[in-house]
Amino acid sequence: MDNEFEGHVKAGRGCAILKVLPVLSGFFVMGFCDIAGIATSYIKQDFRLSETVAGFVPSMIFIWFLLLSVPVAMIMDRFGRKKIVQVSNVLTIVGMLLPFIHYDIATCMSGLVLLGIGNTMLQVSLNPLLSNVVPARSLTSVLTVGQVVKAVSSFCGPFIAAFTMDVFGKWQYLFPVFAAITLLSSLWLMFTSTPQDPPSGRTPSLTHTFSLLGDREILMFFFGIFFIVGLDVGLNTVAPKLLIERAGFDVSKAGFGSSVYFVCRTAGALLAATVLARMDPVRWFRINISLAVVSLMALFFAKNAFLIFMLVGLAGFFSSSVFSIIYSLAMQRRPDRANGVSGLMIMGVSGGAVIPPLMGFMSDLMGSQAGSVAVILCCAVYLWACAFKRNLRPEV
Repeated sequence: MDNEFEGHVKAGRGCAILKVLPVLSGFFVMGFCDIAGIATSYIKQDFRLSETVAGFVPSMIFIWFLLLSVPVAMIMDRFGRKKIVQVSNVLTIVGMLLPFIHYDIATCMSGLVLLGIGNTMLQVSLNPLLSNVVPARSLTSVLTVGQVVKAVSSFCGPFIAAFTMDVFGKWQYLFPVFAAITLLSSLWLMFTSTPQDPPSGRTPSLTHTFSLLGDREILMFFFGIFFIVGLDVGLNTVAPKLLIERAGFDVSKAGFGSSVYFVCRTAGALLAATVLARMDPVRWFRINISLAVVSLMALFFAKNAFLIFMLVGLAGFFSSSVFSIIYSLAMQRRPDRANGVSGLMIMGVSGGAVIPPLMGFMSDLMGSQAGSVAVILCCAVYLWACAFKRNLRPEV
């Protein structure tokens, strides 16, 4: 009898894993938005853009998180999380094919816009879809596993770009690779049965959704997402520029600065996924964001390639789990409004659109990338203040 019971338990776990894996594959597609870092360097060089203008390249992707996150959350209440994920995959595939078919500034920007819209829809719907297939007590840990998958994707981007540049002489050959991966992820999810979304009662209005920001903790979490994504995109973007400016690297080699960042972020998220299954996430948040602030302060003064690689890597390692912790704390605070909270939190991803232009402006103003690092450091200081706020944990 005991053996039969253990067999049912193992079968249940195996079934759950089979439902989780295709959802986690979506996090790999989610990582494609981090192409913003290396794409900015190549597009700036290919089309001879200024620092200020190049700073708007990531905005083509991340501005849509500001404009569309809440409307997508409202639509998701009607059509369901899985369908929105699949629509996002279609938009991503089209966006990735445009600059490959014809490479100019217009198709590059159009492709990045479609990637941004698709990624907005994906992030709004995929995170709560994960809550459909894992228990609430495991959500923070599994979300962090998703961030590991996303970080692996982000890490691969600069290497694929460098490889295609060396072999084909064109970095944009990475786009059809991304399109093919997105198609495979979409087909995997399509043929996987997932639990239905919990009933939402009625489709909320914009006013009803934004009223959640009247909760001070939800508002704080929103800006926490805003600044952690700003920090993430900022470090991804500035790492190659620091190597070019301070260590004399060319553009193709400087892209490895982004790869080092993503390798360390992957390692940090992998460690966090294990630790957070046993440790209080708020305590982990406080320790790691404090060390990230110290790393960024040192990066401000780093002058050689070794220090730049090391400090960018450390900042990535220590900030790797912040997004998933903040997101899960917000979801746990208002589980009855999960779709609305998800929309607001993903709207905070628009920090990736706001912070890089501000970095470009400060760099032009100061005449060096020290201006960019200063902006990123300000983002980290806000997150540090959030981490040490009292009553950060959700109400029980």
